[in-house]
Amino acid sequence: MRIWHQSFTVLQDLPAYADALKLRIGEVVRPDTEVVLHGQIPGTYTSDYPGSDLAYGVLYWMHGLQWLAAAREAQQQGFDAMVLASIAGPMAREIRTIVDIPVVGYGEAAFNLAGLYGRRAGMLFFIKERLDFWPEQLRHWGLENRFAGIEHAGVSFKDVLAGHMDPSRRDAVVARIVEQGEKLVRETGADVIVPGELPMNLLLSKAGVERIGGATVVDGLAVSFKMAEMMVDLRRLSGMRPSNHGYFHQSPDPRRFEQVLQFYGVSELGSKIPEC
Repeated sequence: MRIWHQSFTVLQDLPAYADALKLRIGEVVRPDTEVVLHGQIPGTYTSDYPGSDLAYGVLYWMHGLQWLAAAREAQQQGFDAMVLASIAGPMAREIRTIVDIPVVGYGEAAFNLAGLYGRRAGMLFFIKERLDFWPEQLRHWGLENRFAGIEHAGVSFKDVLAGHMDPSRRDAVVARIVEQGEKLVRETGADVIVPGELPMNLLLSKAGVERIGGATVVDGLAVSFKMAEMMVDLRRLSGMRPSNHGYFHQSPDPRRFEQVLQFYGVSELGSKIPEC
């Protein structure tokens, strides 16, 4: 089984994070599963931090075009599944209408699975500018009734990145996240915590943080890849595929889709997505 991993970061700019991803993914997937890491095209952002762009809805969706292109490329290259390794899972619903392989979004999978571990799930996050995004996103996923709330993790992307790069700094960063997680549990009654951005999720996993304030901490990276493996298995065993019914799920004519890509000059975008 081959799985295409897609990050919202430029992985070439973040070697310590990329190395940590490879190590953890290797621990999670089955021996017969090959995962190939991909990130955004170098130069996508003005720095190694995508949050400054992702704070704006229009830039978020414009960058999401790379995810559509990556999915098309993944299918053309014969991958069995795709993991959208961003909690927002940009354009996941739209991507599922243009490819015929399982597509798993980290946040969508984590919050859906959270219902099997507790009654209500809360989220820690570090991109402050996206505070308003998350309640709307949970409504989009149909999970607002189980959403306990959101709490800033008390750290920045740079802090989390430092924790990946320098083990001597990791404990302090993790302690601050745990402190804010305890606040989330105390103030919202969350039974489950979803670590927002994947670099933070990975840092908590490396530190062995499984519970905060009695609440289960979702290992989103593990969930995403095990879900992808399961969906490939289910397709092979029972033919299960995403719905193709109704406006939100119906697939466009492939020839027309290719024509539109060419019209906007992005038909070759997928070939530029770098492998890490």
